[in-house]
Amino acid sequence: MTRLATASLAALGVVALSACGARVDSGSAAPTTAESCVDTSGDTVKIGFLNSLSGTMAISEQTVHDSLQLAAEEINADGGVLGKQLDVVSEDGQSEPTVFAEKAGKLITSDCVAAVFGGWTSASRKAMLPVFESQDSLLFYPVQYEGLESSPNIFYTGATTNQQIVPALDYLAEQGVTSLFLVGSDYVFPRTANKIINAYAQAHGIEIVGEEYAPLGHTDFSTIVNKVRSADADAVFNTLNGDSNVAFFKEYNNAGLSADEMPVVSVSIAEEEVGGIGVKNIEGQLTAWNYYQTVDSPENDAFVEAFKAAYGQDRPTSDPMEAAYTSLHLWAAMVEKAGSFAVDDVVAAADGVTYDAPEGHVVVNGENHHIAKTSLVGEIGADGLIHTVWSSEQPIEPDPYLEGYDWAEGLS
Repeated sequence: MTRLATASLAALGVVALSACGARVDSGSAAPTTAESCVDTSGDTVKIGFLNSLSGTMAISEQTVHDSLQLAAEEINADGGVLGKQLDVVSEDGQSEPTVFAEKAGKLITSDCVAAVFGGWTSASRKAMLPVFESQDSLLFYPVQYEGLESSPNIFYTGATTNQQIVPALDYLAEQGVTSLFLVGSDYVFPRTANKIINAYAQAHGIEIVGEEYAPLGHTDFSTIVNKVRSADADAVFNTLNGDSNVAFFKEYNNAGLSADEMPVVSVSIAEEEVGGIGVKNIEGQLTAWNYYQTVDSPENDAFVEAFKAAYGQDRPTSDPMEAAYTSLHLWAAMVEKAGSFAVDDVVAAADGVTYDAPEGHVVVNGENHHIAKTSLVGEIGADGLIHTVWSSEQPIEPDPYLEGYDWAEGLS
């Protein structure tokens, strides 16, 4: 049991459900007249998977690629999309934003894919965004992120801030946390997320006693962990990404810190990463997501069974891979509703498209291109799985610009 109590906080969901931002930005790209080279004349249509299969982010992104492949196989077995089989073209983003941008351009203009699925870090997404806008193509991005963004050419099927970070902060505040130490990777998502966390903390009487960043892939956390220990915060909010989490939690454990003494809430550690970190190094720590393998539903039971049958009984399922799996099924439903693979037609048809996903019932918001998601706080168990200790109970409408929160005014 962590120092934080695990009482149900259903009332938090009522607050969070009231927020629903709908602003749409088109990013920095100018309107495009790019012509699509997508070929729909035959029995197949190409789609692109773009994930880091090498580099520091491979620990997280390989599983996303696998779940996308599973979704494609399921869709093909069910007759395809508009009667056409999906022909997958896979590319490796190599954990480098510039490579993501380059490979996105290749998939769109050389491989002529109808849509691309992938990306993980916000740096990779930011690098790809102008490519998709300038080429008028579609990216389905499956990972929770810092919000304050929307694009007509991106659908965000991971959580935005009010569906993950804000509920996690509400949970901590309800448990009596009055001080936080912030630890993150040094790029877009953690720095923006921590700007939001600082604004929340100031409005809710929480002291930020330290804020430290490390480069992606960093493996020496002795200095940062010593600062965390000296600060003696009530809790740590962790926005580290990739295999840096392995080094951080091993050092945290070696320093004698634990979930009982100073719990860590992580927003980028899912079941896949727990195995790499080592259960003994992270047992009892908290996470905030919208899906866990332990979600109890027929849809999730079927998903977990299918994934393990395809990739091995020892392979866990996790939030980003579930959001990726869901994204491909949502795109297929949008295309079927539109009766067309054309980007403008798919975007026009997107609003209100639903899917009974492993995480629960999700609905596409056609104005901001995010989806409604149920928020969960979970505790990492001795079994290596994450068990829900709090749920919003209902899907929270996406509010990427935090327009429903007075304390967030001016952040965007």
